Amino acid sequence: MDGGVGQSDFTWLAPAGYYIALHVGYAYPLSEQNALPEAWVELYTRRGYLLQDPVMRWLYQNRGAARWRDLGLPDPAGILAQAAEHGLRYGVAISCAPTGPDGQRSFGSFARADRDFTDEEIGHLEARLRRLHEATAPPTNLTRAELEALSMVRDGLLLKEIAARLGVSEGAIKQRLKNAKHKLGAKTASQAVSAAVGYGLI
Repeated sequence: MDGGVGQSDFTWLAPAGYYIALHVGYAYPLSEQNALPEAWVELYTRRGYLLQDPVMRWLYQNRGAARWRDLGLPDPAGILAQAAEHGLRYGVAISCAPTGPDGQRSFGSFARADRDFTDEEIGHLEARLRRLHEATAPPTNLTRAELEALSMVRDGLLLKEIAARLGVSEGAIKQRLKNAKHKLGAKTASQAVSAAVGYGLI
């Protein structure tokens, strides 16, 4: 994940492991980081616990932070008890409220084996997750014309073909791509296309 917040920034507060999802759309996050124990991830995936997990249900339905013990949601599959067997005994769920026109939220689940999280630690985690959420937000200032040009580059069209289709000069297309590269922080048109695809803009 990008955004200047590395794995170690969360590990020291959540030594048992954590999971972060950034800019969650209808089904999938723009990016995610899973630092939970491998054996737990394998079991969780194999048993299809995602839809039954009270932590995940809370994250999708709420904003703010809550310790796992305070979620107040049913756990008929005993997921939290099984997580504890993998060292995930104490946890906190944090969900950033949706921001921007995309309305996407970011969230994280953080765990410890030794004790519950303090209010101060939860505050640190919330602030770091919010900064990561904001730093990785898709740009909203690309114009329709710039996105259209990027879409055509993605589809393999040459500059002269794009210009002919849109009824403008090649110079105009070059300028649109230059603007798009700048807004996406890309050095090349192909990098700009990759970034736009990753953000779900095209």
